Amino acid sequence: MEKIRYNIVLRPEKEGGFTVMAPSLPGCITYGRTLQEAKEMIADAIKGYLISLKKHKQPIPNDGESFFASIDVKKSLTYA
Repeated sequence: MEKIRYNIVLRPEKEGGFTVMAPSLPGCITYGRTLQEAKEMIADAIKGYLISLKKHKQPIPNDGESFFASIDVKKSLTYA
């Protein structure tokens, strides 16, 4: 079976656990109490998302050559 790789973003929550999203799939976001659970939950969410796209005859997005990077921005007194 062919596999498609998607980048995911995990964000720790103050209350515990992780919010996780797949940026290439708008609205594909979920939560897990542990890092492992968050990864399992997003895998299930991605599968459901792709099934819905196929059902509605929509193209399947591919992360392709996308990647994540970080940038530093100076704090401003107007929004700090």
